Amino acid sequence: MSIKLLAIELYRAQQNVGHLEAQLEAAPLNAIEVVREELRQAQAELQQLRKMLDDKKTSSFVKAHSRLY
Repeated sequence: MSIKLLAIELYRAQQNVGHLEAQLEAAPLNAIEVVREELRQAQAELQQLRKMLDDKKTSSFVKAHSRLY
């Protein structure tokens, strides 16, 4: 996946986490656990996308600079 597509997915995941955090604050007692689990999964996805983007940026940087030497 390209850096641009990863960045778009990362933004979408950040928006989803923010939405779920707001939803958790307003959730009735009987729905808190469901929203908390959705939030946990969304945060895990966000972390995975961040790592993928960082790895992609690092590998692109190394490729670009290895050509110089």
